Amino acid sequence: MLNIIIFGKPGSGKGTQASLIKDKYDLIHISTGDVFRKNTSLGTDLGKEAKKFMSKGELVPDKITIGMLEAEIKSFHPCNGFIFDGFPRTILQAESLDKLLTNNNLSVDLVVALEVDNKTLVERLINRGKTSGRTDDQSEEKINKRLEEYENKTKPLINFYKNQEKFISINGFGDLNEVTNRLISIIDSTIS
Repeated sequence: MLNIIIFGKPGSGKGTQASLIKDKYDLIHISTGDVFRKNTSLGTDLGKEAKKFMSKGELVPDKITIGMLEAEIKSFHPCNGFIFDGFPRTILQAESLDKLLTNNNLSVDLVVALEVDNKTLVERLINRGKTSGRTDDQSEEKINKRLEEYENKTKPLINFYKNQEKFISINGFGDLNEVTNRLISIIDSTIS
């Protein structure tokens, strides 16, 4: 069983890398963005609530996010493990994830942060917004608001996971395969 969190600012490549890593280690990829979109498209009560925040470029409140995530984990468990992308984003979410996993006899094994500078992230997200249809990627103002939210609410998770001796930061800039190989090297050294 292997449970990994891919951590980083919006546009740092979390989703792309999680998709590649999940296949190598036969993990279930849980992207909060995908979970939000699934719930909003299905019109679940939690999805309707989440949509109100997402449309303004704001982070979805913890209670809503945790409720969706719990249902998602339970739908796939048991399995070889999970790779979380975009969750947790706050200390409360991290504590809630630890509790949720513990209740299912699981734990977080590794947290890897993809480090990329803000200028590159804004460019990536604007370009992604042109093809993805995601409204939160089409406005530099909304992107900057998300980056600010990250600094205020998500960055404190670095110390949370450092204190658990689970946090590693890698350079998330460069060729896709280079970043993937950096991640694989870190994961392999953790599980060996």
